[in-house]
Amino acid sequence: MTRDEAFVLGRLDGHGQSALMRRGEVTSSELVEAAIVRIEALDPQIKAVSAKDFERARTRATAPQPDGPLAGVPYLLKDSLSYPGMVGRGGSASTSSQPATKAWPYTERLDEAGLIPLGKSAMPEFGLLGVTEPLIGPITRNPWQAGRSPGGSSGGAAAAVASGMLPLAHGSDGAGSIRIPASACGLVGLKPGRGTTVRVRSRHVIEDLLVGDGLMSRSVRDVEAGFALGHPARPSVVERASSRRLRIAVSTRALSGEVCAPELAAVTQRAADLCADLGHHVEWAEPDIDGPAADAAERTLWSHIGADCVDAARASGRDPEAVLEPWTLWLGRHAHSLTTDQLEAAYGQLAALPRQLEGFFRTFDVFLTPTLSHLPPMIGEMAPTVDGELLMQRMFGWLGFTPLQNLAGTPAISLPLFEAETLPAGSMFAADRGCEDLLLGLAFELEQAAPWADRWPGLSVGQS
Repeated sequence: MTRDEAFVLGRLDGHGQSALMRRGEVTSSELVEAAIVRIEALDPQIKAVSAKDFERARTRATAPQPDGPLAGVPYLLKDSLSYPGMVGRGGSASTSSQPATKAWPYTERLDEAGLIPLGKSAMPEFGLLGVTEPLIGPITRNPWQAGRSPGGSSGGAAAAVASGMLPLAHGSDGAGSIRIPASACGLVGLKPGRGTTVRVRSRHVIEDLLVGDGLMSRSVRDVEAGFALGHPARPSVVERASSRRLRIAVSTRALSGEVCAPELAAVTQRAADLCADLGHHVEWAEPDIDGPAADAAERTLWSHIGADCVDAARASGRDPEAVLEPWTLWLGRHAHSLTTDQLEAAYGQLAALPRQLEGFFRTFDVFLTPTLSHLPPMIGEMAPTVDGELLMQRMFGWLGFTPLQNLAGTPAISLPLFEAETLPAGSMFAADRGCEDLLLGLAFELEQAAPWADRWPGLSVGQS
């Protein structure tokens, strides 16, 4: 497999690569070898891959592949995802370096679909940052501008897919961790609603309420297929644009009440104008919620996850100060400074927001906002060594739009419709619980109206 041949294959999405295999034009082994060539060519500059498992992938590729739209396609697992035989560090020096032995239903679904994991993608420690700069490494760079972050926590996943190393990568989203890097890297990123994915990891009350998992890709059809195969009910696949005209509300105001940067507001206006040109009813409106209270709730719950990480390190017999990053330690201390009233208020938001948004979505079908408040930060601006109070403000100031859907358990999708200052800038479309099919139908339509398949970053297979 030559570099040029591997790069040509890398310009195809997962469906495109699998179709070649099913037609007999390539084998699954060739798809895997091509991905390995691309990783070895591009990852030294980007550093998206935290662990490689090439030999087992080569062995799996020689086995008969099932019939399916993603069969035989190589992909990356996020470093936090447990997979038998692979080490999963979660971006932290505090975790075991021994290979996992347990499989969860989600990865079993990926195996059944014929997807072939080549390794793990980089992430911040325990997914607690919106950038991918773990102290144990690697620090992942944005393929569009290497001095900027690809976002996080699924930053390695997004950078690998954006550059064309792999057509697919797993991501998880507890405050925007799929949608943030999707926006920063120019991908399609769907955060599925609560209860629409089979079990991915062990039980944890906050993670179970906040986090959604899925496959990240450059195409809507790949993301849709990933959602369908992970859904408990295995729903029918949405294959095309919907003919339904929607009532779309638009806002550029974050949960904190602050308006996004002007260049992101301009992108949102362009997305709104595109929807109106397509015949959708577009209106500037916002849900009747207490945005600052929702923002405070996410910060409170985030701090408690950090405290859980500190407690887990201590329970394993290790000194948290010696094995955890400054940001995680700060979150743990911050959680202990919070009152029970603040925790109760946070859970109150988890209870209230689904009903409040349900009322909003009786008037509107979709809520359009920027995915992020401003462009991706430079490497180091949100490193885990930055002062905790400052880092809290920087991070949640940047991701001022995405946590709402995690708190409410509703779905949202970031689409790379337009750019701002030559960088991708996602437009986020959210809907009510159980309306992923509505979002995907709209996403197919927008992908046709403003196609992005030919837009590639400088560090990618598209610039060979």
